[in-house]
Amino acid sequence: MTQTDMMAAAPPQHSTTDEKGLGQESLAPQQTRIMDPWSYLFAWLGGCVSIGTFTIGSGLVGTLNLLQTFVAIAIGCAVIGIALMINGRAGHKYGIPFMVQARSAFGFSGTRLPALVRSVPAIVWFGFQSWIGAGALNLVSETMFGYSNIWVFFIGFQFLQIGLSVLGFHGIKWLENIGSVFIIGSLIYMFFSVISKYGEEISANLVNVEGTWGAPFWGATMLFLGIYSTMMLNVSDYSRELRHQVGPVRQVAIYANSILPATLFMGLIGLMVSGATGEVDPIKVFSSAVDNKLLLVVTLLFIAFAQVTTNILNNVVPPAYALMDVFKLNFKTSAVVVGLLAFATFPWMLVRDESAAGLGLFIQTYSAFLGPIFAILVVDYYVIRKQTLNLDHLYDETGPYQGMNPAALIATVTGVVFALIFSGISWYASLIPAGVTYYLLMRHLPAARRFLS
Repeated sequence: MTQTDMMAAAPPQHSTTDEKGLGQESLAPQQTRIMDPWSYLFAWLGGCVSIGTFTIGSGLVGTLNLLQTFVAIAIGCAVIGIALMINGRAGHKYGIPFMVQARSAFGFSGTRLPALVRSVPAIVWFGFQSWIGAGALNLVSETMFGYSNIWVFFIGFQFLQIGLSVLGFHGIKWLENIGSVFIIGSLIYMFFSVISKYGEEISANLVNVEGTWGAPFWGATMLFLGIYSTMMLNVSDYSRELRHQVGPVRQVAIYANSILPATLFMGLIGLMVSGATGEVDPIKVFSSAVDNKLLLVVTLLFIAFAQVTTNILNNVVPPAYALMDVFKLNFKTSAVVVGLLAFATFPWMLVRDESAAGLGLFIQTYSAFLGPIFAILVVDYYVIRKQTLNLDHLYDETGPYQGMNPAALIATVTGVVFALIFSGISWYASLIPAGVTYYLLMRHLPAARRFLS
């Protein structure tokens, strides 16, 4: 069957760029592309201003110096950009989301494993970042009006994000486009404010120290990479919205020019302020770094706004698509469920000073599972399928992809074992074992042969 035939046999599609309405997301092949290159870049920029990056930077105090942290972030972001382009090609070419892409490798039932692995970190980060955003709004209220109640702001902030998330990618597009200028300006301001206020401490504690280029350095690259390892897995959820004419080289440039600035600013600010003050709570950090009352309010509003742009793009869409696939819910209902589940992550526990190391361990652990799945998807699409997918089979629950593919499950376990053995670089360590195991099993395991269709 030719690609034209396959596309014709797929669920109905739209051909224009403006037909899809607010919140009208589906798992069907997507031909309505609402993101031009600039919109796509702004979306990723807004989605990557993560307080998790700040926390990881804070955790490197005493391990790496300023230059080593800069290089670690740059290496991590370079790997991210290439990986996003590679795994996003299937979504960009065929307009399919991650949950559909995974069916050729894992099977219809087997996709519940990557769905779970991708959804849990998203929901945890959703809750964590919502608490940070609520803390920022609470401090704004306390500064301006003398009223303080973190729980009121947390609940209200969470429901605000739920309301915005049900608008789908149309809402995401305009939210990220409008917010990107504010985000970049605020990041630049905060970066130089920190240097101005803590220059001597930064020089003494972070510049004129030896640090290390050894295993902790490479572990740091994995941590900065690991924050986005979730997005590497489900990048097709986003690339299916990017217009067809944007080629792979330009895609890498888009990813690099959006992710690198946001990660550098947030990671280095976290390192510098924590190195100078010993404080890891981002709200306390920024409130102490900014002396002007008006600028403090603007900075705190930036923190809150950045959590909205990051959560809606990175932490709502993936688990919402997973719920749509597994439980056959519509997008709006799925988005509401994801927002409610974030309440159950106890984010007020995650923001404690003693939780910084725990967040690093959390990233290492879920990266141990995300790396093998990423490797399997890449080998499946490029090596097994030769970049040609059968859309009929991907949407036929009774076809050759029904059930679970044992090759993918065994390869995932193999990759996880290697990742846990080399836990400091878990994502890196899992790739080759998982990819090679999957390829060999697909060629030689009888139970996996029907998935070669």
